[in-house]
Amino acid sequence: MKTTCPICFHHCSLEEGQTGFCGARTNIQDQIICTNYGKITSIALDPIEKKPLRRFFPGSFILSAGSYGCNLRCPFCQNSDISQTFKDHVRITMISPQELVDEALKLKARGNIGIAYTYNEPFISYEFVMDCSKLAHQKKLKNVLVTNGTVEEKPLLDILPWIDAMNIDLKGFTEAFYKKLSGNLDTVKRTIELSAKSTHVEITTLIIPDENDSEEEISQIAQWIAGIDPEIAYHITRFFPHFRMMDRNATEVRLVYHLAEIARQYLPYVYVGNC
Repeated sequence: MKTTCPICFHHCSLEEGQTGFCGARTNIQDQIICTNYGKITSIALDPIEKKPLRRFFPGSFILSAGSYGCNLRCPFCQNSDISQTFKDHVRITMISPQELVDEALKLKARGNIGIAYTYNEPFISYEFVMDCSKLAHQKKLKNVLVTNGTVEEKPLLDILPWIDAMNIDLKGFTEAFYKKLSGNLDTVKRTIELSAKSTHVEITTLIIPDENDSEEEISQIAQWIAGIDPEIAYHITRFFPHFRMMDRNATEVRLVYHLAEIARQYLPYVYVGNC
């Protein structure tokens, strides 16, 4: 009997024991289980600005943790060693939600404000993130999601009450580009629109030469963001060759700054990254 995963638009229909497109959700006894639950591949105390979040407790730190797997296939992925890797090919440390929260509490003396679910796509670890987030809020810790925004409406709305801030990747503004990533632009736009109603949201676009680097596209993105809330911070980030895009040149610094100026015609808080 097949069971359908409810987390994202891929709606993987899985036989018993089969794992979905993301590499981290499996049909076990007719239930879709998050099989990377508590399996941490990366953990670090990061400046909040590294998420990147520039208008959410600036100058603070946040305990950042991630697992493996992703529900997109970006050829330019900056964390491909974990996000595009499955469980048999990556080193993991088992951490329970209570242990992660306890570690976050220990780090408060070093400026830690909470937990960021990041490095790989957190929504594919949905149950773990939900459990951690509820415990963290009980201890007055902040919860941050760094996400590609590829999540269905119901799980998003269910978790939003526990989330204090999000940085959402808006990888481009055409459906054709998102198809190259096995993604869906409308899904990401809906995630941004819904999230901005209830939590702090900042948005990031990685500028890739000859893919999403036109003035027109950045202008369209900035105008669309402004239509949701002109106070949303927008991060325009420089691409470096990585993963399956080693044949591309890094984005020219002057182009990143130029596109930021285009975006500032519509948004007051535009930041450049990796320059």
